[in-house]
Amino acid sequence: MTKIGQFIYPWGNGHFSRMMRLNEKLKKMDDYEFHYFSKGDIYKKLLEKFPEEKENIHEVLMPTPIDGKLGPSLTKSMLNFLFPVEENKPLVTQISSYLKDEGKLYNKIGFDLVINDGDMGSNVLAERRDITSLFVTNQFKPKLWKTRFYFKPALEFVAKQISKATKILVADSEPPYTMCEYNLNFTDEVKDKVVYVGHFTNENRIEKTDPTDLEKLLGDTTYGYWMRTGNKSTNDGTGERYEEAFHHPQMKNEKRIVSHARNDPNIDRVLDKDGNEYSISEAYEKGIDWIQIDKGFLSEQEKNTVLERCKYAVVNGSHTVMGEILGEHAKPIIGIPIYDEHTNQINWTQEKNLGIFAQNREQIVEAVSQMHENYDEYFDSVKEFSVNFNGNGVSNTAKIAMEILDEKK
Repeated sequence: MTKIGQFIYPWGNGHFSRMMRLNEKLKKMDDYEFHYFSKGDIYKKLLEKFPEEKENIHEVLMPTPIDGKLGPSLTKSMLNFLFPVEENKPLVTQISSYLKDEGKLYNKIGFDLVINDGDMGSNVLAERRDITSLFVTNQFKPKLWKTRFYFKPALEFVAKQISKATKILVADSEPPYTMCEYNLNFTDEVKDKVVYVGHFTNENRIEKTDPTDLEKLLGDTTYGYWMRTGNKSTNDGTGERYEEAFHHPQMKNEKRIVSHARNDPNIDRVLDKDGNEYSISEAYEKGIDWIQIDKGFLSEQEKNTVLERCKYAVVNGSHTVMGEILGEHAKPIIGIPIYDEHTNQINWTQEKNLGIFAQNREQIVEAVSQMHENYDEYFDSVKEFSVNFNGNGVSNTAKIAMEILDEKK
């Protein structure tokens, strides 16, 4: 049986969501044997998603940044390159160790094709064994801001690892509609390998059921959709910035829905302007004039409804999320970055008049005000962008994988 390896970088959820949508598509196309590789929360998600394929789910300790309070700690992560930090062995040791472990699995399984989303080391291992590798990404050599010049050697190393792939598949629209443009900067040596496959949007049609109390509570209200995403530190850092803005006097009448991306019903609540708290069902039944709705985890139907009815969305700059909002739902954004990757994408968005960049409390509040004042301009720009949006990343990548495997028969 044809064997496909899916190597999923464990930092954040974007890599996982892309690979699961691709996996579902490939399983519909032929009878393949899949093997999955990751660590931490993503490894646990794989075990939950594929209980009957546990023997094909492998935990590999891919190196990741060290968490700080509000996203990755740059200081700790840099120190960790040569020194142990918080139970993390030096990065050079981690890389050597994890490549040895992955290499043993490569030799044992014998892949026909590997698809790497964020795991650059797998490109190297595949090249050494003459195995075709597809690297799915929205980064190659990100633009560095002046305060980050010391990352240049690391970026050169990353780009060299990515270059080992047989094909580099950009999960974004073709230029000039590439929102991750400033995170790419491909060298001449790899340009022939690059294919813009499109965003990995959800191809499954959602079967609508009766509206939930949350959907009913929305009514025809004007509100912003504030999304918390990413791993714990990124999610917490995003949430802290949001809360600072919410307590600004100018935000007292600005209605918002906050999704926390955490499957915890204890988060669910509704606040009125006086700070009184209600459950979602209680607020709907009493007809509460709400100011804020917090929801731990929105169902796909609820998320679609919230996005369809919101005026704008607030995000931290996640590539997957921005594609969904700007491309699929055609809503302008306010971007509050956590990483340089986010900064580059939000700056690109602002230059195209698709949204507004903000970093601190005052800038966020001012961005909300600008969004209302100049909404028609942002809306028109986003509408044009959405017409040229390529959301066929799943199908296009699956087609490339099938063509490669057919050639091997």
